[in-house]
Amino acid sequence: QVQLVESGGGLVQAGGSLRLSCAASGRTFSTYAMGWFRQAPGKEREFVAAISTIGVSTYYADSGEGRFTSSRDNAQNPVYLRMDSLNPEDTAVYHCAAKGGSVGRFGPSTYDYWGQGTQVTVSS
Repeated sequence: QVQLVESGGGLVQAGGSLRLSCAASGRTFSTYAMGWFRQAPGKEREFVAAISTIGVSTYYADSGEGRFTSSRDNAQNPVYLRMDSLNPEDTAVYHCAAKGGSVGRFGPSTYDYWGQGTQVTVSS
């Protein structure tokens, strides 16, 4: 069992940056690939980024390519999502999630565990 808690969201002006954190409990955390998803009001949950178990491989949605960076240090536990050059279209609740098996640009149904999410609001 893995429990996930996100933090780091908030209100930021367009062009600004945020770093989201995802803290996990569970001794097997390092064996899970991690993903970031977001959900805006009235929209489906969408893939943002994913990172492999030891952080060697990362994947990003086209919307975040070049602006978002996911990282992890299993010795320190948190998984991070650094977001730069934010724009109002990035406004959403951001969730981290854990999955076993391979990592890639997979949809939310492939993930096993989810955090409650953290709100990111970008003002114009």
